[in-house]
Amino acid sequence: MSLRIALIGYGKMGKAIEQILLHKGHTVVAKITEENKQELEQRVTKETTDVAIEFTGPESAVENLLYCFKAGVPVVCGSTGWLQQLPQVTQALHQQQGSLLYASNFSVGVNLFFAFNAFVAKKMSAYPVYNVAVHEIHHTAKKDAPSGTGITIAEGILQAYPHKTHWVNAEAKTDQELTLTSERVDPAPGTHIVTYKSDIDSIELSHTAHSREGFAQGAVLAAEFLANKKGLFTMADVLAL
Repeated sequence: MSLRIALIGYGKMGKAIEQILLHKGHTVVAKITEENKQELEQRVTKETTDVAIEFTGPESAVENLLYCFKAGVPVVCGSTGWLQQLPQVTQALHQQQGSLLYASNFSVGVNLFFAFNAFVAKKMSAYPVYNVAVHEIHHTAKKDAPSGTGITIAEGILQAYPHKTHWVNAEAKTDQELTLTSERVDPAPGTHIVTYKSDIDSIELSHTAHSREGFAQGAVLAAEFLANKKGLFTMADVLAL
């Protein structure tokens, strides 16, 4: 089925998504950028758009999502750094009977990594001699630190460690804290490493992206999944995880 897709945000990720959309026979009906953002309400409507794909940044994502709910346009969101406003967004989603698929990372491999991470954390939590930590590496243009992917990984670990109450974007000072450190170097599409270290040995679980194509392919899969659906979804729904 060919879909009419609006791209809200047309940076490197938006351009990569566009190439996959066109290759798969979809139509890009709008490309909204900082320069033409005043055209959003005219060009992205229920009548013109089957799904919007939003990749902007934390400063504009929530406003874009709220608009899509109001306009009746299903929206796939890949912006990170705005989750402190998730309760507000979820409330608006339900009030407007909207459609949202949010992921901190759309890569199929990363979402499998999330599942592996949760499984390993449950097993390793029974062995407190191992200290667990998360480290993430991205390119210097990455706007948020830690990354949304890093936070998702950390939250998956916290669910398996009841005595750890929160992550810190630094080396943990107490047993209640989970280390989640960030590094920004070029070029680096994204690496995430979970380490379990004891005095005897270390265990590592890692994922490294080699290009943006995996993220873009996942975003297109998400858009195809979300068309004609209502409610809140994640990549776990798309991949039946």
